[in-house]
Amino acid sequence: MAGEAVASFQAHKIPPTVTASISSRIHGRHLGLPVRAGHSNIAADPAPRREQRKPEKALNLPSSISSILHLNLDTHLPTNLLSVLHLNGNDHRSPKDDVLSHYLKNTPTASPKENIASIWREIHGARDWAGLLDPLHSWLRREIVKYGEFAQATYDAFDDDRFSRYCGSCRFGRSRLFSQLGLAHNGYEVTRYLYAMSHVEMPTWMERSLHAETWSKDSNWMGYVAVSSDEETRRIGRRDIVVAWRGTVTPAEWSKDVQQRLEPLHDAGGKLQHDRHKDVVKVEHGFRSLYTSKAESTRYNKTSASEQVMEEIRRLLDRHGHSLGGALALLNAHEAAAVGIPGLSHVSVVSFGAPRVGNAAFVGELEELGVKVMRVVNQQDLVPRLPGAFFNEDLGKIFPVESLDWVYSHAGVELEVDTKSSPYLKQSMTDLPAFHSLETYLHLVDGLGSVVGAFRREVRRDVALVNKACGLLRDELKIPACWYQPSNKGLVRNAHGRWVVPERDPEDIPSPLRHRAPPPSPSRSPNSQGAVPYLVAA
Repeated sequence: MAGEAVASFQAHKIPPTVTASISSRIHGRHLGLPVRAGHSNIAADPAPRREQRKPEKALNLPSSISSILHLNLDTHLPTNLLSVLHLNGNDHRSPKDDVLSHYLKNTPTASPKENIASIWREIHGARDWAGLLDPLHSWLRREIVKYGEFAQATYDAFDDDRFSRYCGSCRFGRSRLFSQLGLAHNGYEVTRYLYAMSHVEMPTWMERSLHAETWSKDSNWMGYVAVSSDEETRRIGRRDIVVAWRGTVTPAEWSKDVQQRLEPLHDAGGKLQHDRHKDVVKVEHGFRSLYTSKAESTRYNKTSASEQVMEEIRRLLDRHGHSLGGALALLNAHEAAAVGIPGLSHVSVVSFGAPRVGNAAFVGELEELGVKVMRVVNQQDLVPRLPGAFFNEDLGKIFPVESLDWVYSHAGVELEVDTKSSPYLKQSMTDLPAFHSLETYLHLVDGLGSVVGAFRREVRRDVALVNKACGLLRDELKIPACWYQPSNKGLVRNAHGRWVVPERDPEDIPSPLRHRAPPPSPSRSPNSQGAVPYLVAA
């Protein structure tokens, strides 16, 4: 997976919101290996002493990478969970393990829904989240988790089974997505599915489906657009349009994700290029290609992901994503702000574990366009360090980087989280994919109080979700690793007693004719003041 993000746009008339990808960063210290000096014996006679050579340090590759990139991967064990949660096993007749199990099974997982209409602009970055991040405001925390769960849905619903003829598509029809994933309570309706092409030269064994006849040989489901209901609109103060972008899952997307060549964002003389910019605005080649590729011969990408989402924004207004999705969300937010959609007044992005997307000129243009970006970054996550692990915005501490159009730069405000802050998680140096997992991010955001404070005891999200696709939870929690999978890996027993891959419900079969719903009727929140926010999550 690569970073997810959400982008939010506000417009006049129907008020939607844009949320962008957020990354979390964890600060670390240099990790050195202890070296034991040899002991020399002093002889009784005056013969010269032979100095014993100190043993050489063994090369520890994870430690070396951690030190260079400041990932803070030391492996100390956190405090005992019972003491952190203030649970006393002696107060119960059951063993201590049962005390912990009872606590985790019998506490609510949903936070109360506060009415945030009075400060929705601040929640979406109108003041760059000043005064809301340290300590993390409870209303903002809940909204970040909400948009992160919208991005997580793109992973949970993605069919990556190469034995499926629908591999690369969404497992559920648009009208059933939220109900199947337990997100209907959020008060949003999915209005459109988004598809992208991922064409790169690669060996045939990396093909997504083993079926000769498949739903699409060119496209992948990359996310969706959703809009808030009237009730949710009144609670949050404006009509919210969310665009959720999926991060990298397929090998082809990974291949694009690692191409680190910067290329101009604007065509020469294009109307999006600002004449007064002396520096060339550049973005990563692979991200731009995935966002803009199309082919008339395909069923789902006769129009590019860019054209699909911009058409829907004009109809509704809002979006969201993670990792690679975070990069797409940033490109999406930039385009929406630059083209000047009538009625659009505010664009914001919330991303999780997102990589760098462009150079300093690109970041400057985002700021000039008024796009607000919040990046949630985990210090142990490698993806936010890329591309540009060594040549990036940090060079600005030495000399100006604005004139170096080949240097990558991060955009926006960073919200930092730390895997080591959670007493629920193992301190592993090797599970880098788990550090990038969106479920890990959401767990850390849920437990974040302040930068220097302890992990919140009042975490609401079910901690078992962390182990959906990894094994980062401590063994004493007794949650199996990678537990999120279909029963019997999707096989069912037919009338003859044979195990077979079932056919999908007709509503869940991909169709280019059913990927979009008619727009909702315009309705205004009493607190919206005619502004529609647009949110992109990734």
